[in-house]
Amino acid sequence: MSDNNTGPSMTQRLVAEAMGTFLLVFGSLSAALFAADFGTGANGTSLGIGFVGVALAFGLTLMAAIYAWGPISGGHFNPAVTFGLAAAGRFAWKDVAGYIVAQIIGGAIATTLIVLIGLFGPEGWLTRARDGGFASNGFGEHSPGGFGLGSAIVAEILFTAIFILVILGVTHAKRGTGAFAGIVIGLSLTFIHLALIPITNASVNPARSIAAAIYGGPDALGQLWVFILFPLIGGLLGGFVHRGLFERVPAPAQQSEARTR
Repeated sequence: MSDNNTGPSMTQRLVAEAMGTFLLVFGSLSAALFAADFGTGANGTSLGIGFVGVALAFGLTLMAAIYAWGPISGGHFNPAVTFGLAAAGRFAWKDVAGYIVAQIIGGAIATTLIVLIGLFGPEGWLTRARDGGFASNGFGEHSPGGFGLGSAIVAEILFTAIFILVILGVTHAKRGTGAFAGIVIGLSLTFIHLALIPITNASVNPARSIAAAIYGGPDALGQLWVFILFPLIGGLLGGFVHRGLFERVPAPAQQSEARTR
């Protein structure tokens, strides 16, 4: 991913990161805000997609973004992924800040457009969405399942690290899954949300958390630091673990032994 005459320019890569993050946030949070609890049918059953549908929305939108713009930027769409790839030696640290800024901008545009839709929606919808946190992440009384700060910290670190390990594994130049990598990554984000939504409403992505908290009110903004800091720590953990376990260069003695076999 270098800036040269044969590859995408840095500007193109940053635009791709912003667009991919926009799609991820716009599609998934639209599903959470518009469709999760939508209406009831004639027999009283909910017509909403529930948190299983929201989890699928996250996975499917990420999958679409990876195939649409991943070939241009590498398909991070998440500051924790950018940190993880840099920690693993797959991405230049000098480019991290630019990618993160682009991701945050893409996510913020997404939630702003959701607000624009809500302005013309049913009376009181936007107020209720904001009062409900606008699909923001949270702990304690703002956790869907009532999980506290400690649970949020541990869960966000672990699930983000697992996500990074999967990404690094399936995108490996020699051992990866090639054209199927985007599908595996999208399904991985789906299972992470299936498990994590009851705990924190599932971040594992600071850009997603920032985008929602902008319109989620003072409580969402007050707890936002958790969903910036700990997914980034999880990303670093996943990157360093992968690099230490699977990317180590064999010692000279081991290389000599391997050549004699």
